[in-house]
Amino acid sequence: MKLRGSFRALTKFEIFLWLFSVMAVAVSFLLWSEDYLTLIASLIGVTALIFVAKGNVLGQVLTVVFAVFYGIISFWFRYYGEMITYLCMTAPIALLAIFSWIKNPYEKTAEVLVNRLSVKCLLILCGLTAVVTVIFYFLLKALGNANLLVSTFSIATSFFASSLTFMRSPFYALAYAANDLVLIVLWVFAAYEDISCVPMIVCFIMFLANDIYGFYNWRRMKKRQEKSANAG
Repeated sequence: MKLRGSFRALTKFEIFLWLFSVMAVAVSFLLWSEDYLTLIASLIGVTALIFVAKGNVLGQVLTVVFAVFYGIISFWFRYYGEMITYLCMTAPIALLAIFSWIKNPYEKTAEVLVNRLSVKCLLILCGLTAVVTVIFYFLLKALGNANLLVSTFSIATSFFASSLTFMRSPFYALAYAANDLVLIVLWVFAAYEDISCVPMIVCFIMFLANDIYGFYNWRRMKKRQEKSANAG
């Protein structure tokens, strides 16, 4: 899988989406926060997502970095569920996804080969997600996690989305979009107590926009790849 020229491979719309996301995050930081860790994490996150939407493995590499930063931020706000999710699930699964995407390129390009999941595979994944969710609910309850129910739902959507990303399914983006909505709610709660949390809300709104585009682009990639395979 070729990574050289990843930025040059972005379309005009993708460059616009990335720049708009970066500017929105930066402006919100200047207005409401002096937390440079939050700014760095947000900038890494929106950059990761534009490459994930592109099907480029660089997005997974940046996802690992973002997960570490976001885990630290979540610890400060007693969102232990978010911390555990990103450090113990999202980061490791993203690491596995790096190897999965590298091993499955589309015709030796920087684009990953989109996968079609079976019904059996999806049912197994749904079962695993349910088990993980129940286990973490009781774990977070014991830890005194803030906003327990919202954090638990975040774990479910994050695990499901991360797994679909590893499996190279276009539906990863819909699952992450659901997770973005949960996290927007989670950080709105935090912002009521600390206005400096507003940049995290803006961050996940930008994540939502990028994930919506990601679903559209992956579906387009899938159709193009299948058409090319049938033509061959």
